[in-house]
Amino acid sequence: MLVGVHGALESVGPDWVNVQVGGITLQVFVPASAVATLGSVGEPVRLHTILRIQNEQPVLYGFSEAGSVELFGALTGVSGVGPRSALSILSELGEDGFRNAVASEDVAALARAQGVGRRIAQRVVLELRGKLPDADAGVPGVVAVAGTDADAVEALTALGMPLADARQAIAALELPSDASVEDKIRQALLSVGGG
Repeated sequence: MLVGVHGALESVGPDWVNVQVGGITLQVFVPASAVATLGSVGEPVRLHTILRIQNEQPVLYGFSEAGSVELFGALTGVSGVGPRSALSILSELGEDGFRNAVASEDVAALARAQGVGRRIAQRVVLELRGKLPDADAGVPGVVAVAGTDADAVEALTALGMPLADARQAIAALELPSDASVEDKIRQALLSVGGG
């Protein structure tokens, strides 16, 4: 298994780079967003890689950060998501954007990636929600909830409110900590409704 490549950047394409390593040039497919950060031709480059076999051919996928390899692996583990679709999602959203989209169940953001339709995006959210490391921690705009807050968020989403909005509405409430779920739901609906 090839887990990393370190060599001189030989050429660059829209979603791939050629890296010369000890007299051998390797083509590595990378997220389009990473191409600009790798430097200029001739400069040293280090990529974390994952090797996949496609149509009986070895294909290398590379990432600047080790965490992206983990996310790529999680994505390709979702039924219907191949390596190209996974790379497209990470290109479109980046690592944090992808984590945020899954945590906040933002199907539309995932579906913006080339080759990823709404059904695949829904499947990604369904299969990876809560399973990504640090999915809710440290991601701007995502509020983690627990206890009666979680029950209130669940009720608001059942009423048709998007998950991210429900989490924000509950987090913004200024109620006593022992407030009932019903009070939290009522106040959240009033605050969102402008009342």
